Amino acid sequence: QVQLVESGGGLVQAGESLRLSCAVSGSIFSIIVMGWHRQAPGKQRELVAQILAGSVTNYADSVKGRFTMSRDNAKNMMYLQMNSLKPDDTAVYYCNLLGFDNNKRYLEVWGQGTLVTVSS
Repeated sequence: QVQLVESGGGLVQAGESLRLSCAVSGSIFSIIVMGWHRQAPGKQRELVAQILAGSVTNYADSVKGRFTMSRDNAKNMMYLQMNSLKPDDTAVYYCNLLGFDNNKRYLEVWGQGTLVTVSS
């Protein structure tokens, strides 16, 4: 079974930096897209960043220039580097993956989430 586990969340002050990690375990035939989403209190879950086929990285306008998503295939990890954090960045952050398993069946997996709280 494919599993994603986030880590690295915590409480920081505005202007500080934080790096979130997502460990991927299990067998995957191919990855179509991997990304980070977040859900703030009272708001709908939104896309933060994603890496698509062809290594194209997309970012939400609200985080562009401040956040950087990356991956390390050798370590089966994906990361979200967050700089110049703002109170509006406070949310539960989730990593996710879409692809195909070894039987070429559709696969979508979400992590359990990690809380990021940015104080002013």
